[in-house]
Amino acid sequence: MSQQEQWSSKLGFIFATAGTAIGLGAIWKFPYIAGTSGGGAFFLLFLLFTLFIGLPLLIGEFVLGRTTGKEAVSTYKELAPKTLWPITGWIGVVACFLILSFYSVIGGWSLLYIFETITGQMSQLSVEQLSSKFSELIANPWRAIGAQALFMIMTIYVISKGVQAGIERASKIMMPALLILLLIIAIRSLTLEGASEGIQFLLKPEWSNISSDTVLFALGQAFFSLSLGVSVMVTYSSYVSKSQNLPLTASVIGIMNILVALLAGLIIFPGVFTFGLEPSEGPALIFVVLPTIFNQMPLGQVFMFAFFLLFFFAALTSAFSLLEIIVATFSKGKPKKRQKLSWNIGLIILFVGVPSALSYGILADVQLFGRTFFDLLDYLTSNILLPLGALLVALFISWKVPKERLLNEMKQGAHIGNRFFAIWYLLVKFLIPLAILIIFLDVLGGFSFFF
Repeated sequence: MSQQEQWSSKLGFIFATAGTAIGLGAIWKFPYIAGTSGGGAFFLLFLLFTLFIGLPLLIGEFVLGRTTGKEAVSTYKELAPKTLWPITGWIGVVACFLILSFYSVIGGWSLLYIFETITGQMSQLSVEQLSSKFSELIANPWRAIGAQALFMIMTIYVISKGVQAGIERASKIMMPALLILLLIIAIRSLTLEGASEGIQFLLKPEWSNISSDTVLFALGQAFFSLSLGVSVMVTYSSYVSKSQNLPLTASVIGIMNILVALLAGLIIFPGVFTFGLEPSEGPALIFVVLPTIFNQMPLGQVFMFAFFLLFFFAALTSAFSLLEIIVATFSKGKPKKRQKLSWNIGLIILFVGVPSALSYGILADVQLFGRTFFDLLDYLTSNILLPLGALLVALFISWKVPKERLLNEMKQGAHIGNRFFAIWYLLVKFLIPLAILIIFLDVLGGFSFFF
């Protein structure tokens, strides 16, 4: 993407950005994090963090990117020259690099499941057999690395050619199709015997299950699912026209994100309690519960194939954005440098991600700080780098960028009043930094604010 390009339509930008934000964050990660973090209480915290922290920050990142029309690092350099603020952009670049290194592993799993579905290997298996198959598939080092490599090669190839038209066109079809399919599966899941217990687990808060870590996980999930704190939204919004209503766009994306997360939970947890699984099953949840539900449906194999295909496309869309941010930072919009940089950076990411691909197989017993490579990178990015990046973005917006410049940019294409802006500005300047700092200090043991 060169800096002169723009999204061709307002709807295209919404769907492309929603695809980037939602991706695996809402569909794959939300159910298993909710399952290991208290269910309903976690969902309520996630909802509050999304509305009062995530959305204001999303608007802020949109405003920053469109103000300069440049990728994130250059945006901070232009708005705060000869300062250390560009480090904020570089934190995002590093986070994108690390996220993609383990994110590509999940993308590889989706490819494996597409193949298994096409060949009929998932048909009529019991939940125990599906659980064993998942463990067997991801433990096989050649399959795990091969699928990850294929996923990364697809991502690299598209980015090397430029992705604006590809992402936009695919997202206009993919996102509505994914929402419709999720709704159909949710309706079927809600007819299962354990549906009421699953709904109660997801929507009824049990505060005794909540810890300081759970609060941090909910905050991290709100950032992860909206792609905040990693430069993605700053860079993507640099291609937005001045006629785009940024607050409205951010609201639509936030609502879509919450809706998809809710649908994913309503699909997964009724199945969990119906088929005797544990909510804390972890990353395997969607790969075990969903095929079990599909096997109970008419034309289940067709729906299973369609879901994992769309799941794969959603993963690709998010992977495109993660790699794009890194490539855009180094290519500075120069097409001649893009192809070589895309392949060099992408292959390095693939190499770094190999230990994550092997974390459920031959490296399962190799741990750092009590976590596998996969879990460590997930924790480091979601719960440390993303909140840290978001904190710096909030501080930069409210303490470094002139207030009048923010107001003028936000009003471009939007009919907003001064009251709306004032509330948004107060949230970004005071509430959001304070909330992130309190949660960080509580988890690090500085003081016990929550528990």
